[in-house]
Amino acid sequence: MMSAAPRGVRRRAGSVALGDLLRREASAERAAAGGCGGGERPTVAAGQAERAKKGEDLALLKPACERRPGAPSTSFSAFALFDGHNGSGAAVYAKEHLLGNVLGCVPTDLSRDEWLAALPRALVAGFVKTDKDFQTKAHSSGTTVTLVIIDGSVVTVASVGDSRCVLEAEGSIYYLSADHRFDASEEEVGRVTECGGEVGRLNVVGGAEIGPLRCWPGGLCLSRSIGDQDVGEFIIPVPYVKQMKLSNSGGRLIIASDGVWDALTAEMAFNCARGLSPEAAADQIVKEAVESKGLRDDTTCIVIDIIPPEKPKSTVESPKTPGKGLGLLKSFFLRKTTSDSLSLPDKDNYPEPDLVEEVFEDGCPSLSRRLNSEYPVRNMFKLFACAICQIDLESGQGISIHEGLSKPGKLRPWDGPFLCHSCQEKKEAMEGKRHSRDSSSRNSGSSE
Repeated sequence: MMSAAPRGVRRRAGSVALGDLLRREASAERAAAGGCGGGERPTVAAGQAERAKKGEDLALLKPACERRPGAPSTSFSAFALFDGHNGSGAAVYAKEHLLGNVLGCVPTDLSRDEWLAALPRALVAGFVKTDKDFQTKAHSSGTTVTLVIIDGSVVTVASVGDSRCVLEAEGSIYYLSADHRFDASEEEVGRVTECGGEVGRLNVVGGAEIGPLRCWPGGLCLSRSIGDQDVGEFIIPVPYVKQMKLSNSGGRLIIASDGVWDALTAEMAFNCARGLSPEAAADQIVKEAVESKGLRDDTTCIVIDIIPPEKPKSTVESPKTPGKGLGLLKSFFLRKTTSDSLSLPDKDNYPEPDLVEEVFEDGCPSLSRRLNSEYPVRNMFKLFACAICQIDLESGQGISIHEGLSKPGKLRPWDGPFLCHSCQEKKEAMEGKRHSRDSSSRNSGSSE
């Protein structure tokens, strides 16, 4: 899905620190404000369209949110697509609770650059908490999730399942989500197998195997989702997270369920809706997908335009020939950083200001890594609270996220972050240390 660097994106020895990008953005805004009375942040326009087959797709469109109610300086936009299966229960629950769970993992008094730096870890914790809480409802349904948070020109995407988010900016296409189908990842097949699941195709009369790779019991073709407690907790809710800083030209995002992507490539989707408003673009993309493959599944699309202040139109005009793929840049989050890692470098070290920059990318399934105490903004989180459910922990109650590591390195058992007992059980189940379901043969219908 990701290949060489597309046209218009310049490689550097390492990706740019988020704080540097935001300072550069603020400087540009101040200059614009002084020169032409502007200096506003980009605006966001969105539209949605759908054709229902089962009625299990749900969408969330919240273009105006505030981290601190009554504080416009903390504003952001949130959009999400939930493609449910085995019923709509998991999709409904995730739509109602996921965003609140993510925000609950971040202190409200953070500055904007601190909040954006903390967001990838909060997304992991929020996804896991949503899944953990939903499974107490004793539903067997599940859902894919693609959640997009837009703050100014910074776009952060978290995803599980096979719904996708793609971005067109500066004439190039960027894939901001991962495909968690077993057919798409040998690593995920190996992880689930090692945790106690069985992965294979559907057996039919005569011993033939048909269809996509699925996890048994349950027959789910996805390795990550929210819900699906009947399959086993090694089908995990830990999301792939990617964070991008757009240039001052803005961009267009498409979030769509597999009903769209089974019929259209990203290039086809952008091309068929070019020049249209977000609402008309979403409708056209769904129309093209249904006309191509028929209405075989719920088919849902959200189109979001991120519009620079100087652009008065409600659509983003993009070049006719977009590039393909995305060159991976080394994330600064995964390097060991010092306390001054967000300090402003010399001007000579800046990349040119009008570039699309990758800030963060991580799809690792390990909570020990994703909630690591070496995270650059570790001091932004409460020390004596569960890193997932955020309940306060009394002295001696917390279990280190690194508990039981075979090769802890410099980490010690008493190093945080910490989990409560029930979240530690959730972690162990996801790692296959506590099998939550008995296995069964591959002779039933599929879940997705």
